[in-house]
Amino acid sequence: MARIEPLRPRDFPPQMREALAALRPPNPRHEPLPTANRPKALGVLGTMAHHPVLAQAYFTFNGHLLLTTTLSERQRELIIMRVAAVRKCGGEWAQHLFVARDVGLTDEEIGRIAYGPDAPFWSELETALLRAVDELIVDGAIGEQSWRTLAAELDTQQLLDVIFTVSGYDTLARLFGSVQIGVEDDIPGLMQRYGELF
Repeated sequence: MARIEPLRPRDFPPQMREALAALRPPNPRHEPLPTANRPKALGVLGTMAHHPVLAQAYFTFNGHLLLTTTLSERQRELIIMRVAAVRKCGGEWAQHLFVARDVGLTDEEIGRIAYGPDAPFWSELETALLRAVDELIVDGAIGEQSWRTLAAELDTQQLLDVIFTVSGYDTLARLFGSVQIGVEDDIPGLMQRYGELF
């Protein structure tokens, strides 16, 4: 049971409407995430509804990480899924499993994300992205070799987006763990239909 009982959508304070709108930034680079047959994230949203001002600030940031990031959608999801794996955050992993598949990651690649940067078949850049996640979470900074590899292929905005994507989803994983938000209630049913959905 969660340490903070999530509010149900009908009980959200009026300010949550503005906060939720922040997830849809103007002029996105990427298409909005599909919502049909996808997790609703009501545990996270309902928890954040207790603090609409914080929700709006975080959702503005999260809206950038998802939709206006200079990273490709594939790079973004590699990072997010690796954060979930390193943090052992089942809720974050399960939600982004669907997003990762939507952007073209295969089940085999998703399995290799859990194994990490030493798994075979990653490109040099993808290996460095996965390793950067581990280094940021464990050491607090991207290591020299990873930085050189990333900087050889990514521009300054992309490098900053790597750091902030790891940090933003590490924050979310800490919310899942601290508040004890488990795998959302709608995910098991969606997983049973996984083959039909994809």
